[in-house]
Amino acid sequence: NALPQDITCLAADRMLIFASYDNILHAFARNKEVVHTYEGHKARIHLVQPFGDHVISVDVDNVLIVWNIQTEEEYLQVDFDKATFAVSAVLHPSTYLNKILLGSEQGSLQLWNIRSNKLLYSFPGWQLAVTTLEQAPAVDVVAVGLVSGHIIVHNIKFDETLMKFQQDWGPITAISFRTADGHPVMAAGSPIGHIALWDLEEKKLMCQMQNAHSTAIAGMSFVPGEPLLITNGADNAIRVWIFDGPGGTGRVLRSRVGHSAPPSKIRYHGQNGEHILSAGQDGTLQSFSTVHEKFNRSLGRGSINKKKSKKKGLKLDTMALPPITVFASEVAHQSDWDSIVACHQGYITCTTWNYQKASMGAHKLRPEEFSKHKPIDIYATAVDITSCGNFAVIGLSTGQVDVYNMQSGIHRGRYGKERAHEGAVRGLAVDGLNQLVITAGSEGLIKFWKFKNKDLVYSTELSSSPSGILLHRDSGILGIAFDDFSISLLDIETRKIVRTFSGHHGRINDMTFSPDGRWLITSSMDCTIKTWDLPSGCLIDCFLVDSAAVSLTMSPTGDFLASTHVDDLGIYLWSNRTLYSLVSLRPLPADYEPSVVTLPSTCPVQDVDVAGDEETCDEMIEYVSPEQLGEQLVTLSSLPESRWKNLLSLDVIKKRNKPREPPKVPKSAPFFIPTVPGLIPRYVAPEEENDTQSKVVNLGVLAQKSDFYIHLEEALSTNEYTAPLNLLKSLGPSNIEIELRGLAPEGGGSAEVMLSFLRMIGMMLNKKYNFELAQAYLALFLKLHLKILSSEPNLLEEVSRLSAQLEETWIHLRALFNQSLCVLTYMKSALL
Repeated sequence: NALPQDITCLAADRMLIFASYDNILHAFARNKEVVHTYEGHKARIHLVQPFGDHVISVDVDNVLIVWNIQTEEEYLQVDFDKATFAVSAVLHPSTYLNKILLGSEQGSLQLWNIRSNKLLYSFPGWQLAVTTLEQAPAVDVVAVGLVSGHIIVHNIKFDETLMKFQQDWGPITAISFRTADGHPVMAAGSPIGHIALWDLEEKKLMCQMQNAHSTAIAGMSFVPGEPLLITNGADNAIRVWIFDGPGGTGRVLRSRVGHSAPPSKIRYHGQNGEHILSAGQDGTLQSFSTVHEKFNRSLGRGSINKKKSKKKGLKLDTMALPPITVFASEVAHQSDWDSIVACHQGYITCTTWNYQKASMGAHKLRPEEFSKHKPIDIYATAVDITSCGNFAVIGLSTGQVDVYNMQSGIHRGRYGKERAHEGAVRGLAVDGLNQLVITAGSEGLIKFWKFKNKDLVYSTELSSSPSGILLHRDSGILGIAFDDFSISLLDIETRKIVRTFSGHHGRINDMTFSPDGRWLITSSMDCTIKTWDLPSGCLIDCFLVDSAAVSLTMSPTGDFLASTHVDDLGIYLWSNRTLYSLVSLRPLPADYEPSVVTLPSTCPVQDVDVAGDEETCDEMIEYVSPEQLGEQLVTLSSLPESRWKNLLSLDVIKKRNKPREPPKVPKSAPFFIPTVPGLIPRYVAPEEENDTQSKVVNLGVLAQKSDFYIHLEEALSTNEYTAPLNLLKSLGPSNIEIELRGLAPEGGGSAEVMLSFLRMIGMMLNKKYNFELAQAYLALFLKLHLKILSSEPNLLEEVSRLSAQLEETWIHLRALFNQSLCVLTYMKSALL
């Protein structure tokens, strides 16, 4: 779980991990939850040392407190005078019961018994501040690192110095001993990232590992019994070195590396949503995996001349390129040639990078007229790669827009005679089919160019100067961010602005579309991240973060939104809640006050606004559509087509489905012998086979009145037709036909029941629901009983009344149909 502020100290014993921020110390169990909190220091804690059932912490005001781990109580507090003994290092020497050794900025050391609170011995020291203390594998022996770069291996039992080493790289930041594998080696870290390895038997320098980290070595530790050294530094890297080569030097076995300066631009790479490319202010380009950290890879640092850079090393490298500001990547041909092109801050040359090889690419892309000299005031501002991965389009601060081939790096043309825009190019995009190139200039123009023949197709003036553009290739929607903090969306088919959003109160840093193109997500210097719904043109989500989001990118699979923030080394992933639960995407009110959301950490943080959304979710789930929306509307039934569409052609279907030969009954006994239902299981007596079938039809079956028939008879007196209609709706097509046949006098029915059926159809037309069922049932009824209807005068009268009603309803419905079709055709064809 995340602590509220940056962690300043970290230490661990066999059960717990101790972490401090400011003046509070926490203990974590299972690497996850905080189980103990120790409050009592007045100043920032800078040293922590676990000590059996106790933990010792020292703050910058020189107060040492011994805490009981379980009860969280102070066992002992010792105040030291800053002028004579300012504590700078703490160590518990092995086998020294209840004793700790303290090093000071004045150079002296003190051995204390914590249990009895007694100073046992004072070591005079070496008049130089102690920076680190480390227990040697031998009992009574301690290595003392000094601010001058000296390492003293000292016996504290007899107060004797055994050996003395000196490093030339400044104070000693960390010391570690290689143990139990037969190599008496001591490693020491320095503030400039070098590691020295000392042979303790021969008392001499064995080898140096230069530039192990690009910043000071913060901590180092040999793995007990193995030739492995783990180091970490402020360059956001942790490395494991293995010592298996000649000369005793180590090589990197494994590493976890992040950016050592905040990332400035992030983009998802590829369509699987698993890799995020990130360019940092430290000049490196890195790929982070959202699946597992072992798939992370660094593409290295930009360099003018890689060979010279390698020779000089990180510190003296004059060939390093400035940090990347904008980049574009495409996976189409990444296994064949470079797939990433990047612009560098204030630099005219664009570089290519190879994702497959995880290194800088072969080409430096810049206009030919600048090949001899590099101008100071002209630089690349915008870049895009075509979806086929063959071409890179680069815009410059002068307004030039050039095309290069990605495979060969050759210049393939320029848009416009001299330049495409009067002002600097603020953004450019190539559409999905390589037909158009869209460029935006700081003078406030957006221009559309033919990709191949470089002709200007269309130019439009914007309301103000654009600060950046982003194209969603699949939908052809172009997002334009302006210097006045508004956003417009332009349809590249019709070349008209279709949406305009305003609501940000700071410079818009980045934009990203959802994969389906329905949402636009924007981040601004006002510390908000807003989600705009494009079809409805509304703001549907807005939240505040502590530091403004510099760059945003949404996963091509729609599951995560990634963000990077001002002065923050991490890339944060936000889950898309619409994937996991039902969220009502209602427009936010105009006076909506966004709440501050904590940045995602590795634990599930309960979101602030989850509770507010639950009510709307319940509303949406419980909503049941009414039977009929309005009485003046004509409503169709919700029955499937197969229930009513085939009623008139049932005889054709039956003829087609008639079996060619009668089914043969197998002579052998069945596998499961049938039983008679009842409490006591009994087998069914086998039927005797009768070849002579009776030709006499049993009229008893026909004489029975069906439920439908009974309901229709009742409805003649009550005039309530809901029950027979519901019964008819539940039947299949052949059953419906049988029921309707049974209404006629020769089928065992009567003229009154037929009249009742016609009245039921009239009621359906009156109420204007189940319109298609009324048509189908009436059509079948007329087909079956046309002769009887014409001979019965009261039935004929009912049918003529029904005919007029049917005509009236159909005219009304036809008008509605025609109107809807007309609007639909207009929407599809006209250029709105």
